[in-house]
Amino acid sequence: MNTPTPFTVLIECRRHRGWLNLAWSLVALTLLALMWAGRVQAAPADTRTGLRNKFSRDLHEEINSGRNQGKGWLRELRGQRFVQVIVTSNSSDPELGDLRAHVLRLGGSVHARHPLVRGVSVTLPADKVDLIADRADVDVVTPNRTVRQTASTVEAVTGANTTDVRSYASATNYTGLDGSGIGIAVLDSGVMRAHSTLANAVGSSRVQRNVDMRNATLSTWLVGVDSTVSPAPGSSALAGYEAAIAADSAAVQDPYGHGTHVASIAAGRGGYQTVDSSGIAPGANVYDVRVLDANGMGNLSDVLEGIQWVIFHAKEYNIRVMNMSLAASSSDSWVNDPLCIAVRRATAAGITVVVAAGNFGLSTGNNEVFGAVGSPGIEPSVITVGSANTKDTLQRSDDTINLFSSRGPTRGARLVNGVSRADNLLKPDLVAPGNRIVGAAATDNGTIKAWNKLARDNPTIQALSASQTYGKTLMSLSGTSIAAPAVAGTVALMLQANPGLTPPLIKAMLQYSAQALPNANLLQQGAGMLNVAGAVGLAKALRTDIGDAVNAGELSQGMPLLAAGKQMPAPSTTLNGETFAWSRIVYVGGNQVVTGTSLFTQFQPIWDQRATWANGVVKVTWPSYWSGLGIAANTYVKGFTDITLPRVYPLLAPSVVNLRALMGTSSAVGRTGVFTPTFTLAGWAAAGSGVVLGTGIVLSEGLVLSEGLVLSEGLVLSEGLVLSEGLVLSEGLVLSESIVLSESVHVEGVIAYKLKGALKGEK
Repeated sequence: MNTPTPFTVLIECRRHRGWLNLAWSLVALTLLALMWAGRVQAAPADTRTGLRNKFSRDLHEEINSGRNQGKGWLRELRGQRFVQVIVTSNSSDPELGDLRAHVLRLGGSVHARHPLVRGVSVTLPADKVDLIADRADVDVVTPNRTVRQTASTVEAVTGANTTDVRSYASATNYTGLDGSGIGIAVLDSGVMRAHSTLANAVGSSRVQRNVDMRNATLSTWLVGVDSTVSPAPGSSALAGYEAAIAADSAAVQDPYGHGTHVASIAAGRGGYQTVDSSGIAPGANVYDVRVLDANGMGNLSDVLEGIQWVIFHAKEYNIRVMNMSLAASSSDSWVNDPLCIAVRRATAAGITVVVAAGNFGLSTGNNEVFGAVGSPGIEPSVITVGSANTKDTLQRSDDTINLFSSRGPTRGARLVNGVSRADNLLKPDLVAPGNRIVGAAATDNGTIKAWNKLARDNPTIQALSASQTYGKTLMSLSGTSIAAPAVAGTVALMLQANPGLTPPLIKAMLQYSAQALPNANLLQQGAGMLNVAGAVGLAKALRTDIGDAVNAGELSQGMPLLAAGKQMPAPSTTLNGETFAWSRIVYVGGNQVVTGTSLFTQFQPIWDQRATWANGVVKVTWPSYWSGLGIAANTYVKGFTDITLPRVYPLLAPSVVNLRALMGTSSAVGRTGVFTPTFTLAGWAAAGSGVVLGTGIVLSEGLVLSEGLVLSEGLVLSEGLVLSEGLVLSEGLVLSESIVLSESVHVEGVIAYKLKGALKGEK
């Protein structure tokens, strides 16, 4: 902060201490007067913890090294070292006038003001940076790192732009894996087909279909047909249905703006401008399945219709991934929740389903909430994604879990022998960047730019240093729904590298290769932070016919999975100059945690996408297909058959290592059980700890939570937009002091109101 004058200190002493302590006040005044006069020097910047916390780590290291390490933001001018930094502020003055004047007084320059982050870009003498950071109105000082058109932040921080994945050739060309040929279905508020970020190398849109499920209901498209049977491929009923939902030429395809942004994170090709907003799979095809209205709201039936449409066309269009950055409130178990059943069937049909965990990690009183994952994120077969904060750096060592990101376990309940029993499944599965992520901003499809509702209602999210011309508009959003498509794009890359992967195998690879972030437990981050390069490396190591062999019944427990001449990759990844170990942990059975290379070197029966296992229940969902003259065999799903397997069914090979016993009983105080830090568990896995299974896995019947931990019994989802870490703008959030984790780690009960069929996009 600014050094106080003796006069201001005297006023404070009189106000707070009174004249009885005048002697002590005079002593303090003398010391401060000496400091003010420069006779008593403040401690060096690198010894003051509070000040050091305001510096990005690389900036702190470079300033104190005394050397020029070749950083683009550090150079010598006239024999003096200068740095270019971004200074973010908490000042109430939007112009940041006093801060800017201080920079000039210190011999620096102010280059630009950034309203989005309430900050300024400045050049300063390196030895004066601490004087700026010491101001009370300064939050963080970050190097003005080079923005390259070779990769966006989300590409770089996840590892999508490494040599193991792809190299950047130009704004319209990539060498390596970019998701080409893989279809990603986005169930959301719509996708703007004309946006440049969704074009291919020659300018044609990669949005292959725009359909609006709100334009047709079952009664509309099944006129004259038995409503228990889907219309046959090639039938007039199907043609009428497809015509009713077609939205390819709609004047406004995404009035809310959420879906276009989500699609761009998964598959955007944004290197044509600064800020580079490229997503993870910039060559993938996008299938827009609109299920939310202009306010980001929808209903369960439309979403179920959307899932059905994706399943029906999956093989025809090679839709291998489905992203659902939306959620519904539910107190039902995964076994019988409608959305869970629907996405489980999508998984059984070979579609990897990625969903947002939700933005309910904080109560209205800003206390941490556990058990607030919504449906379909509570379904064990899907990949449920939480949100991480990259702190606006490419380095992962400073990443944390966003406070708003929903924590597990799942709290849907089922009746067992007449007693309600909560599922308590481990969720989320992993986390991905989801804080202030720049992506495409939808407008109308005409020549006059009309911003989407999110951007109109929140102008600051469009305040970027971008051209903001028609078809190239950008905006910044935060939330688990922005994290989920980063994982969906990664799945597309994995499938391009190895089309034989099954959805549960993909999920296990993502978890196994994730980076366990410090100071966050299994319920906060799952297996850890998304590692695109690691997941793709695992995918390349396995044989490419696994899916076909599973469907044909040619694989049995323990059979080899490695491709000829391949071996397991080293369990570590180097990104942006930092090397980190993989977590090497995988969730199975809903609440079991396992490890071991045999998970991928040998076939495990749980890699069959038709089997879902949690809490001692093994559900098998078997798709059936339309057949007949002119209908391609095994292409269009007609229906599903569900069976429950006996508990003795072998699910894992004996060589798999179970870590669950090491975790102990769940204790928030002891940081054990589900509260075990993921980083600690990853260390155990790396050290070879755990119990090697002798004759397969013993099916468990759920978690035992100690210390009276009371978790949410269903939740209410708000119409909220998360703009920044810890800031949730909500409309109609109906929650009590939900699951308040107090100083004594006593957890208060929750009162929540179930919204019947309410559904909305997670921001």
